[in-house]
Amino acid sequence: MKRNATVGTIALALITGTVLAQSMLPKLAAKATYRVGFAQTESNNPWRLAQTKSMQDEAKRLGYQLVYTDAAGSTAKQVADVRSMIAQKVDAIFLAPREDKPLAPVVKEARDAGIPVILLDRNIDPALAKAGTDYVTFIGSDFIKEGQRVADWLIKNNKGKMNIIELEGTTGASPANDRKKGFDDAIAKASGFKILASQTGNFARDTGRQVAETLLQAHPDANVIYAHNDEMAIGAVSALEAAGKKPGVDVLVLSIDGGKEAVKMVVDGKINYVVECNPRFGPAAFKALQGYAKGTKYPAKLINADRDYTPQSAKDGLAGAY
Repeated sequence: MKRNATVGTIALALITGTVLAQSMLPKLAAKATYRVGFAQTESNNPWRLAQTKSMQDEAKRLGYQLVYTDAAGSTAKQVADVRSMIAQKVDAIFLAPREDKPLAPVVKEARDAGIPVILLDRNIDPALAKAGTDYVTFIGSDFIKEGQRVADWLIKNNKGKMNIIELEGTTGASPANDRKKGFDDAIAKASGFKILASQTGNFARDTGRQVAETLLQAHPDANVIYAHNDEMAIGAVSALEAAGKKPGVDVLVLSIDGGKEAVKMVVDGKINYVVECNPRFGPAAFKALQGYAKGTKYPAKLINADRDYTPQSAKDGLAGAY
């Protein structure tokens, strides 16, 4: 179901299922103010900048001290950032893990140090760390469903032979894994739709452009590009234009994130469809922290409600895009 996301807020829908016991997690005293860490993965795109601003704005509004770090795209640095927060004895840690396996050990280190962790927007490998035992909960979008929604729109709105190039996100990141699975599984069941090539563009605009250029040369019959985020989609638009092709017409371009620049490209006809991944985590993140301190028990995941942008809805939705 589509619905507009209110600026500055994130609506949460609890996943249906049994609420997890949290007896093994560190306790958090209920008090007027907290000193909390926020370990960001990078700040090289509008989505991350919007997420960081939302976290900083909400911390300021509440009068909390936010210990902010930026891993600059380095998993090793993010591990070190979390360990530094543990050494500083912050009250709690918000973590947007760059990769789902390497960050699991430091989540457990924080737990052992008596510091609860809440994961934001990217998850940890459940075989290595578990919600309700090693961290409080994950807050974010349903990445598999995002990929499915892109595939569903493509299948519904196009007939005939569709040859697809897929630009994947960062290898080992849960959004890349899940957005690929959701899309690929749906496409595999559709007659006449074929993924010709799939390669990582590392969620980056310039890398996405370069990969798109290479794959378009190798597969001149491609007529769809599916990018795991807006940055790579925008890079793909540049690659298509450089190749003398009209993006959105000669080759359909599909994306996930919903930043203002990409939504404007939907309005202009250069991108055909975008599923939103809402970056405004501040209100939901701090509400979960306060609830946990009061004894609220959370399920493994709290799922954000995201809208989408079509050629029919993008003009009206542009003002609300981040």
